[in-house]
Amino acid sequence: MFSGLSAFPLTPMKHGIVDEEAFIRLIERLADAGVDSIGALGSTGNYAYLTRQERTCIAKLAVKHAGDVPVIIGISALSTREVLALAEDAQAAGASAVLLAPMSYQTLSEDEVCGLYETVTRQLSVPLCVYDNPGTTHFEFSDELHGRIAQLPNVGSIKIPGVPAEPDAARGRVERLRTLIPSHVTIGVSGDPLAAAGLNAGCEAWYSVIGGLFPQTALAITRASQAGNTQEALRLSKSLNPLWALFSQHRGSLRVVATAAELKGLAASPCLPLPLKALEGTDRQALARQLDKLQLL
Repeated sequence: MFSGLSAFPLTPMKHGIVDEEAFIRLIERLADAGVDSIGALGSTGNYAYLTRQERTCIAKLAVKHAGDVPVIIGISALSTREVLALAEDAQAAGASAVLLAPMSYQTLSEDEVCGLYETVTRQLSVPLCVYDNPGTTHFEFSDELHGRIAQLPNVGSIKIPGVPAEPDAARGRVERLRTLIPSHVTIGVSGDPLAAAGLNAGCEAWYSVIGGLFPQTALAITRASQAGNTQEALRLSKSLNPLWALFSQHRGSLRVVATAAELKGLAASPCLPLPLKALEGTDRQALARQLDKLQLL
């Protein structure tokens, strides 16, 4: 569950409410492709914009339609009280694991973040993945804090941001973390443009945005690296450079992936929760041209 390709799908909206039919189609698409796990209600799943009831609904749908694929459910929220309630909901829905980022409005200290994970892990009956996402949470994990949290009960994986692109630096980054983290806790990379570099450097998992929409494309990169064919993994990743450039241009992957889902008929337009908007005008046309060229699956 915490190795290989973990695919993170959108939570599509339609007329201001969750588009359950579109979400089910996305989950079934991932299960049919044979991804190693599915991550519902991550950042790409727009968890922060959904009510508790909507999140419970999504958790149940993901588990129901994932078949034998393990489902990781995001439980991040502003208060520990909310996180604990969401953890209960996720476990009741049948989640195989939960994903938790230190979401905040007030800037958090390391002791506060560690306290959050201590409180939550004590209440869990399923494993937890630590979500290190400073671009969204604005909290910077130190390696030492990762080491402290990884010692807690029920921690199964750490999802880190992209590693350095240079192979030796990437290996050094992963090896440094590995000295601080128990062997049973996996290290997974996010930040799709650097996923191949992370997998080649020793990360056991790729927590993937494009995997949630184009699972076969992401699986090809993952399986190449797992087989030791590091150059092929890098080649496949570099072939997607036009897409990675659009991620950078548009303040991250979400708006690009949401627009791609709309263009491919996998979600209605608009599919993002307001005030978020998909790409429009010439930006949308540019993405459509790239999708035609790249032939993502």
